[in-house]
Formats: sequence, structure tokens, C-alpha cells
Amino acid sequence: MNSTRTLLLQLLLFVLTIISTSLAGAEWMFGRPFDLPFYQIENPLGWEHFWQGFRFSIPFLGILTVHEFGHYFAAKYHKVKVTLPYYIPLWLGIGQTIGTLGAFIRIKEFIRSREKYFDIGIAGPLAGFVVAVGVLWYGFATLPTLDYIFKIHPEYQKYGMGFARVVYTKNQAGNILLGDNLLFTFFKTYVADPTRLPPPQEIMHYPLLLAGYLALFFTSLNLIPIGQLDGGHVLYGLIGNKNYRVVSPILFFVFITYAGLGMYRADEFAIANANLFWEQLASLGIYIIFLQLCYSRIDENNALTKWMLALLTVTIQLGLSLLFPTVEGYSGFLAFGFLIGRVLGVYHPSTDDIAPLSNSRKVVGWLALIIFVLCFSPKPFVVL
Repeated sequence: MNSTRTLLLQLLLFVLTIISTSLAGAEWMFGRPFDLPFYQIENPLGWEHFWQGFRFSIPFLGILTVHEFGHYFAAKYHKVKVTLPYYIPLWLGIGQTIGTLGAFIRIKEFIRSREKYFDIGIAGPLAGFVVAVGVLWYGFATLPTLDYIFKIHPEYQKYGMGFARVVYTKNQAGNILLGDNLLFTFFKTYVADPTRLPPPQEIMHYPLLLAGYLALFFTSLNLIPIGQLDGGHVLYGLIGNKNYRVVSPILFFVFITYAGLGMYRADEFAIANANLFWEQLASLGIYIIFLQLCYSRIDENNALTKWMLALLTVTIQLGLSLLFPTVEGYSGFLAFGFLIGRVLGVYHPSTDDIAPLSNSRKVVGWLALIIFVLCFSPKPFVVL
């Protein structure tokens, strides 16, 4: 009975996620939201647009599903008890979500093998990455002509094919741009027809490109070699528990320090008046408290460690702002850093079986970390 209820719940969540991602996909494609009774939306999308949203939801959920079943079948191969994927739908009706918080499988037993952790962790990102590359290749190779944009922005039509020279010189505040990564740049440069390549401001209206880009983004997040992320399983398998307990917190420190770069600048304190100075100092104090929460599980036996790391992070960030006044990280990563540091933890469960990986697995493991570099964007979403 319990297994039937679980299966029905998983199926319901999957159906709801198809609906929510289709709604969100249509909103991104057409550049305006659907309406809900408690919103006052001018010119909202209708049901005829909802069906168009499947052009985003099917490839995006397809990649996500292949990723999760990569984990699932690897676990089954090693006879590890595991559930089918749980999908997490999320749609708010305001055109600001992608329709889901992702999906996960639940491993129902303790894994005691370094090799099993490695195989299960790496299978998902590799499987999803292969499909994401195929989606992006097809999307860039079959771009429609630029008058496709006139269906979304009919007000641009009066400028003709040279609309980009006019409309993007005006105030574009609030626009969201997809950041570049090495692989996305490759497709734009070598696969796309340059006469059909849309301006950066319009790429999110192309469902295959958006689905592929988001897949690369989530692949890079999963492959961050910290804690119990997929990339953490991979690096743990490659270098073992002793080395991992040194490397993972260092990588986490670098990640958090980069994320917060530019949030506070030393020169801003120097030129601030008295009232503003104390306001900024209070804000910086709250930020330091947030950072120590991020570091709280690095050394749970010594409370001083997390405060020292938080202060060191701020010192480095302020120092870099003096040396490089324009340097900026990506504050959006701080929430993910908090999730890793406070909830998931930066260390990896130790295993009884500590035998080194085979040479073939080592090659695949380093390949996965190269894929992380190819997919990672220092600023994945830029708000103008």
C-alpha cells in the first residue's frame, strides 16, 4: 500500500511539474505572464499560449529526467535501494520562475563503498549533459529567422531587421540576460547561423536554447566539487576521504568569497557620511553573521572557526575591492552556498571501502570536472 501511495505521489508531482514548467516556459517565450485571480495582469497569456509552453517543458524535463534516471539506474546496478524521482513543481504566475525546483531521488540505505558513491554521483550529470548538448545543438542549428522576435515584440517591427541598434540603446532596466559559459559560447560561435542568432536580450524567448542553458546551469551546480553534491561524490572518489576533508572546505571558502565579491566596497565606507557609514557598518555586520552561518558546519567543535572564516572572507572581499574597484562576484550563489554550508554540509560521509578507483573511473571523473568547467557561468543570470 505504501509503495502504491508513493508511486501515485511521484506521478502526481511529475504531472504537476509538466504543467508548471509549461506555464513558466510560455511566460518566458512570450515575455508576459499568465494571470491568477489575485493578480492584476495587463494582457495576460491564455490557454492557447500554454500549449506552446510544451516546447520548453518537454526538452527541459527530458534532460532533468535523464539526469535523475542516470542516478537511479546506477544505484540499481550496484543494488542500492533507491526511489524513483520526486519532482518539485513551482509556478507563481508572475513570469519569474522556471516552473520547478528540480527533482531528486532518495537513497534508502547507507552507501559503504567509495566506488558506488562515485558511480551513482557521476551517472546523473553525465547522462543529462549528453542530452543537453543534443538539445542545444539542435536548437542553435535550427534557429528561426529574426522576425520570430516580432511575434514576441510586435513593437520592434517598425524598426525592421535593424531593431537591435535602436531598442537596446533605450532603457532596458529589468531585462534578464543569460550569462555565457564556454559551451554556450561555442554553440553561438560555431553552430548558430550568425544571421539568425538573436541578441542576448532575446535568447530566453527561444525554448530550446533556454531549456539547454538551464540544463547546463543545473549541471554545473550539481558538479560543484563540494560536500555531497554530485561533484562532491566525484571528487571524493578521486582523491579519497583524507584529502577531501582538506580540499572541500577550501573550495567552499573560495566559492563563498567569490559569490560575495563587490557586495561591500572599502571605498564606500571611506566616502560615506556619518549616518550612512553606520548604516553600512550595520549591514556589513548582518552579512558577517550570514557568512558564519554558511561556515557553521566546517568545524562544529570550535565556534571560533566559523567567525574567523567569515571575517577572513570579508577582509579578502574588501581588499580585492580596493585593488580591483570593478570586481564583482555573483551574489545569487550565496543562497546556494548557505544551502551547502548550513544544510548539506561541506564534507562527505566516510566509507568503509576506501579502495582507489580504477583508472577508467579516474578518467571519467576528471572528465566530469572538465564538464563542470565547460558548463559553469560566473554570472549565470544578469539583471539589467
